Amino acid sequence: MSITQFLFGRPLATEERAGERVGPLAGVGILGLDALASACYGPEALLTVLLPAGTLGLQYMPWITAVIVGLLGVVFVSYRQTLGAYPNGGGAYTVAKENLGTSAALIAAAALALDYLLNAAVAISAGVGALCSAVPRLLPHTLPLCLGLLLLLTLINLRGVRATGMVFMLPTYAFVACLLAVIGIGIFKLQLASALPLPRHVPSPAGASAVSSWILLRAFANGCTAMTGVEAVSNGVPMFHEPSVVGARRTLTLIILMLAVLLVGITLLCVGFGVTATPPGQAGYQSVISRVAAVTVGRGVLYDATLASVIAVLALSANTSFAAFPALCQFLAADRFLPEAFQHRGRRLALSFGIIVLAVLAGLLLIIFGGVTDALIPLFAVGALLAFTMSQAGMVAHWRKQRGAHAAKAMGLNAVGAVATGVTLLVVLTSKLVQGAWLTVLLVAGMLVTFWRVRRHYEFVARVTQTQTSLEVGPSLPPIAVVPLRRWDALSLKALRFASGFAERVVAVQVLAGDADSDLQARWSTLAVEPAQRLGFCPPELVVIPSPYRQLMDPLLDHVLELGAHNPERQIAVVIPELVEPRWYHYLLHSHTAALLKALLRLRGGPQVVIVSTPWYLKDWVPERQKLVHRGGWLRRLRARDQRGPAGA
Repeated sequence: MSITQFLFGRPLATEERAGERVGPLAGVGILGLDALASACYGPEALLTVLLPAGTLGLQYMPWITAVIVGLLGVVFVSYRQTLGAYPNGGGAYTVAKENLGTSAALIAAAALALDYLLNAAVAISAGVGALCSAVPRLLPHTLPLCLGLLLLLTLINLRGVRATGMVFMLPTYAFVACLLAVIGIGIFKLQLASALPLPRHVPSPAGASAVSSWILLRAFANGCTAMTGVEAVSNGVPMFHEPSVVGARRTLTLIILMLAVLLVGITLLCVGFGVTATPPGQAGYQSVISRVAAVTVGRGVLYDATLASVIAVLALSANTSFAAFPALCQFLAADRFLPEAFQHRGRRLALSFGIIVLAVLAGLLLIIFGGVTDALIPLFAVGALLAFTMSQAGMVAHWRKQRGAHAAKAMGLNAVGAVATGVTLLVVLTSKLVQGAWLTVLLVAGMLVTFWRVRRHYEFVARVTQTQTSLEVGPSLPPIAVVPLRRWDALSLKALRFASGFAERVVAVQVLAGDADSDLQARWSTLAVEPAQRLGFCPPELVVIPSPYRQLMDPLLDHVLELGAHNPERQIAVVIPELVEPRWYHYLLHSHTAALLKALLRLRGGPQVVIVSTPWYLKDWVPERQKLVHRGGWLRRLRARDQRGPAGA
């Protein structure tokens, strides 16, 4: 078994794509980890803002959580309608493009792409941070652990959708089960003590109403981080079994239901047991989830299992980005706003290029921030809420085109969703502007510029390459073949033979750039001219160019361009001998002038130059290879091949 097959599995044919689809239970693990993990850091982010108010701030937590859960319900109803109206996926981008125009669609796509990228880096950092909190001796290794986890997630996703779903189902449902157990035990204890908390009004100190209102707005904005990841299902509809819309709706229902229960349950326990946040980054810091679990079930087996599942889900919640980001990029690439490589499926039918690009960008963020990405958290909810708003506004325009009572009712629901998410977006932007939300605006603008520049490039290429001219075969002058030589060897011989087969004039060019290069002029007549004359075709010319400053490429390129300038009616075919090694590590032993020459010819050669490569395979043609290889099975195979003879010239 090769390393590639061990890491990624056997290749999957296009016809096997249906077998890679998943159901709702696996869909929650693939697309819902980000949303479910936010039940850990959403309440903590809310309580962190309320820290200056002390225990008084806990009295406001149920009301703020109720608003967030209500907003989740609005988003849920709205996105259920989106899934039915646009069953091919695309989410906010597709909805906005069809109903609000291309510019609005690209704003939604840029916001979502940024949100997915930030989530990938922050989720991995949060998971590793939680692990290092539990095992402090790992703290110096934070960045290597982050990069190792990123690599693991990348490899898992490159194995395909079905394999990813199987891997993430266990930690997802273990996390939900542990938290539900903690919440159930906690509520039972509160009921026994007749202390089940109810939201009640707590008067604020006189003159503090304006400050309190601002604190509450900031707490609400921080709590809205619990909404990130909900939109991922709308981008991943095609990954579900047919009927895919039914599977996507059930997955969305499970995610929203579990998230709402977890948020409400954690809120009840925080208020009932008086659990507040501790100042982050300071000595004695402990997460809200850890404190709630400790006060509810003690520091026993269930506590350890809960914390382990929380750490696992926080670390693995980046997988939502690995599922949704490539899908979004595929839609953008189909419309020529991103490179077409984002459309192609890889070995396991996964959108491999998008997965790799996300991994590279997230890795850069982790390296820049040293594996501690807390500074990126203020940018989080802005992208998701902007995408929510664009999607719901697009659905309002969609239903306006329809007729009937159902369309009117649906339009009303989406209008409520658009207003609710739009107002929330304004609140979050206002409250987080000085914390870095302004950077989101700049990044989204930069991505929009990138999208349009990519689109203009594709339009330019299509315009200049378009032609209605038919293939007209007629008399034309044969090309002039140029064969670069370093020495006379089997590589040069193969290239010269090939060039002589299609060109009347063959020019061999030798650049003497070093002391080891031997001048071929004295032997050229014997090696090339006389054999060619005996066979009755024009012998190749030899041009030797001394290079006193040991430059190889420039003299060769100058000669090719000069030859083209003197023969403007002919094409110049540069035939490049190229050595192909039998093992990848053999490439470390040789210079790669052939690859460099091809790259320079593409950049500087111009339309008159044609590049032809003549590969020479070392494993088939070295006559003394028995002396150079290890003894064993490979040697026996090579000797058997010797008996059959070489594969060709």
